[in-house]
Amino acid sequence: MAAPKLDDRRLNRALMARQFLLAREDVAPLAVVTHLVGLQSQLPQNPYTALWSRISPFDPADASTLIAKRETVRLSTLRGTIHLHDVEDALLLRAFCQSVHEATPFGERVVFRRQLAGIEPEALWEAGRALLADAPMTPAALGKALAQAFPGYEPSALSTAVRYKLSLVQVTPRGEWGRSQAPTLTTVEAWLGRPQRRPDTAAVEALTLRYLAAFGPASVQDMQSWCGVTRLGEVFEGLRPRLAVFADATTGRELFDLPDAPRPDPETPVPPRFLPDYDNLLLGHQNRARVLDDEGRQRLSAANNGYQPTLLIDGRVAGIWSYDKPRRKGAPAVLDVELLARQPAPVRAAIEAEAADLLAFLAPQVPERDLRLH
Repeated sequence: MAAPKLDDRRLNRALMARQFLLAREDVAPLAVVTHLVGLQSQLPQNPYTALWSRISPFDPADASTLIAKRETVRLSTLRGTIHLHDVEDALLLRAFCQSVHEATPFGERVVFRRQLAGIEPEALWEAGRALLADAPMTPAALGKALAQAFPGYEPSALSTAVRYKLSLVQVTPRGEWGRSQAPTLTTVEAWLGRPQRRPDTAAVEALTLRYLAAFGPASVQDMQSWCGVTRLGEVFEGLRPRLAVFADATTGRELFDLPDAPRPDPETPVPPRFLPDYDNLLLGHQNRARVLDDEGRQRLSAANNGYQPTLLIDGRVAGIWSYDKPRRKGAPAVLDVELLARQPAPVRAAIEAEAADLLAFLAPQVPERDLRLH
């Protein structure tokens, strides 16, 4: 029997439902972070905008407290980029994604061949682990300290190699709402007081089911693009008896899903939603046609590799936006929204209302606010 086919609109509505974007929900920030298997946090304040677009009511202080209390942490995991995770995912996902980090241009094989020839890798790892467990350090301070133990080598190369090998947390107050500091690192074990989890078969299967709960229906290639880890086909095959199987109506590719996961009517309305840079909604699939057409992809790719803050209209990328903090006393906070195509008056009014709310969220203490929609 042929697998039922799902077109882009049906896939879109399933994704919107699982991403809390059909309607804001009254759920705790930690529950959203866990359900979405982490939030992109390459820019430290981005998770707050991501949560604001998904939760009501949402107080950023609640999410900030989670970081301050070490109930969520920021570290490099999926695709070798910084994410905000709950504790259990922080202890598992970096180990799961270790091969991704080692394969980067800053990973073990390249760095040791080009810049650190002659160093015993394990000696460097142990030195870095000891330094960072003793006290959090900036990358520059780490490199300087390592250079004392390994004289004659470039401090930045020593620091980079350790950062891409070890599971390192960016410690607070970086990542807290309205606060910052230079990236300062320690090991995840030292920060959380617990060892990392081994990504055994059961753990990877559980992670696959969670990915589908947040991003499905999806293909093997979609999950691999989401996390950066390859050769996951065997995992899906092992789970096949527990999964619903569909086919992408456009590509014919096999799609997997949880049998009881929401797949709403394709005509379900979706309100305008603003997403921050790098939101995994745009990065969670190899085939992004469910949220992004060719024109939108070309426009986004023209700057910052396609990872600009985006506006969703009817569940699809239809605009980009930027926020400028006041640079002097009395200056306005500015939210600039650029539509990729003209919109009907009722849609434009809904965008303006959502944009005004976003600007109020981002600049609650600024009396002058300037919303620019064009």
